Amino acid sequence: MNSLITHPENDVASDVVFVKTIPGLGVFELRPLDMEADIPLIHNWINRDYAVYWEMKGFSVEEVKNTYYNILEKAQVYIGIFNHDVAFLLECYDPQNDLVGKYYDAKKGDKGMHILVAPFEKSIPNFTWTIFTVILDFIFSDAATQRVVVEPDARNHKIHLLNKRAGFVFQRILELPHKKAHLEFCTRTDYYKALQSV
Repeated sequence: MNSLITHPENDVASDVVFVKTIPGLGVFELRPLDMEADIPLIHNWINRDYAVYWEMKGFSVEEVKNTYYNILEKAQVYIGIFNHDVAFLLECYDPQNDLVGKYYDAKKGDKGMHILVAPFEKSIPNFTWTIFTVILDFIFSDAATQRVVVEPDARNHKIHLLNKRAGFVFQRILELPHKKAHLEFCTRTDYYKALQSV
């Protein structure tokens, strides 16, 4: 069942770093960002209305590429594959080396994340939630990660609900230079407890 806009891998070398098979749904994989193959896709996504909080609408392909060269200096960027289709983007970063770390007591073992899901052709029930669990399973598979830190735009109510479902606990509003954000934490215990209640 092809339920995403199809983006063939075109024989791109995919150094898969994580795989999760979900019975009845399919296989999710994570691999590092490939600048040449993936940036045109990301450019397409961030110029759609649903990606308004990504704050890159109107960027050219070259501007998106330059943005990701800068991001890669401080973060790891992964592409999520679902049944051979590109399905999402994940950025992982160390809050101690990021702007948000100046706004709270960032600790060793904190891991920040940003996610963007590809546009759909056909909806799959709970698909975004499933992607969320794949991402958190991946992040918490690193024993060094003690908690995940997020700072979504305060207006992004859909992600607040998703975060709460996954066990994130709201801390406070942050007045960042570029946005008003929710500071939220999720420990490994918080996440596994949330999964049991879903």
